[in-house]
Amino acid sequence: MENVRRYRALASLCRQQAAYRPLQTWELLGQAEHFEHLAEVELKAHFDACNVPHNEDAVPATWETPVAA
Repeated sequence: MENVRRYRALASLCRQQAAYRPLQTWELLGQAEHFEHLAEVELKAHFDACNVPHNEDAVPATWETPVAA
């Protein structure tokens, strides 16, 4: 999650610089877009890793039917 924060901070800095450097605006905005993309990829990887079922938490492949008493 630390990388996400860094990527978003870098994207913000690129956008700020784009406001002050009119000759490099499109290049800086492209870099900001790239850093936002990296942040999204990092977030997806983090949540995918969090949502992987562990062996002890896994749902059984077959459900047992209750026995009528």
